[in-house]
Amino acid sequence: MTTTTTTTTNGPLRLIGVWSQLDSDSRARAVTRGTDKIFDPALRASVLELLDDVRTNGDDALVRALAKYDGCTVAPDRLRVTEDEFEQARRAVDPKLLTAVRDSIDHVRRFNEHVAARGDWSFESEPGLTVGEKVGPIAAAGLFVPSGKGSYPSVLVQLGTPARVAGVPEIAVVVPPVPGSDGEIDAAVLVVADELGLRQVFRANGPSGIAALAFGTETVPKVRKIVGPGSPAVICAQVEVQRFGTVTSMLLGPSESLILADDSADVRLLAADLLNEAEHGPDSSSLLVTDSGALLDAVQHEVARQLARLPEPRRGYAELALGVNGGAVLVENLEEGAEVANHYAPEHMQIAVRDEDAVLALLHDAGEILVGQWTPVSAANYVIGCPAALPTSGFAKVNGGVTAEAFLKRTAVARADARALARMSDTVIAFTGHEGFPAHEAAVRIRLDGAGHGAAR
Repeated sequence: MTTTTTTTTNGPLRLIGVWSQLDSDSRARAVTRGTDKIFDPALRASVLELLDDVRTNGDDALVRALAKYDGCTVAPDRLRVTEDEFEQARRAVDPKLLTAVRDSIDHVRRFNEHVAARGDWSFESEPGLTVGEKVGPIAAAGLFVPSGKGSYPSVLVQLGTPARVAGVPEIAVVVPPVPGSDGEIDAAVLVVADELGLRQVFRANGPSGIAALAFGTETVPKVRKIVGPGSPAVICAQVEVQRFGTVTSMLLGPSESLILADDSADVRLLAADLLNEAEHGPDSSSLLVTDSGALLDAVQHEVARQLARLPEPRRGYAELALGVNGGAVLVENLEEGAEVANHYAPEHMQIAVRDEDAVLALLHDAGEILVGQWTPVSAANYVIGCPAALPTSGFAKVNGGVTAEAFLKRTAVARADARALARMSDTVIAFTGHEGFPAHEAAVRIRLDGAGHGAAR
């Protein structure tokens, strides 16, 4: 067992403690992140006001929200991106970025084609009874691409590509414009939409844009499912619109990562990977779990060195992600480290250990698991092809990342003949008698009684 003592508690990484020495409350605090802001009562009240305004007043509410929260004056007839804007975006984007966009789409498409290949299926579960599923796309999907702290064309790659592979017939995209502009949307986002053949792109404030997709307005179509990461206000809006029948993916954001490492890890690479997700925003979290106090000492120094080279505001974001929202946990061994990781259920997880396969076998709660130090989160975000829109705040315990499966619905299909129904009848009647449903029982008996006269054919 590697020693877990460390002499360096001062550094960019907050030392949360030695896992075996933490009580249950301390462990709970160590893995809690994100949801307090998302479900803050004051934020919820503000978001509900926006949702109600959009539900009642449509495009006019979208225009008001853009002016109030984004400093953008946009007329209702400019909410939808025009063909001229797509054309201008194609001319504005650097050819190297266009090549990167196409490479990213290609990898994400190929991954999702394998996911979507699991189509209709059926089998005969007993003589005369065939059961299975019919698989098809949802009718309409809304994709939210965040803005504000930056521009994220990669998010639209990760959301739009699986939606297209799934065959969704109507896809609407909402993008907040550049704050203080006349409604400008980053050209790279529009180029991704163009490459994917997505023409329904709308500029709207985050929460009000979610409301527009959920309720529909004069300009924005109503959809049945909304997918996309965002700020606590955006996520709160997605949670709230579910009360009105629109489904969302829980929860996509704020960003978080966990690295499980032993003393075989390259400290320089480890520090770089900790900073990778830490620079996203002030509500991001980055966590190191290790069984080596010596490694933690070395990482503290290396993270400080690399952190100093980051420009603002990224440096400030990273300091919060490592020193307030995240930090480091010391464990007795890697088995306990895997326990911590599963308890945390991170969005992004990387393992940097000697025996990768042994540790991988212990992990079951993570949005993604990146094996080895040649598989950084940045590569997964942009080009590997696995989903990069991933559950956060512990929802990786029940959800996976956004793939074509998120845009498909499954309908069960069954076909029984008279022989099969006769065989099943005793089971049906036993249940109907116990649960008190005489009409259910009669629906079976009438077929049995009439079977000799062809009624059950």
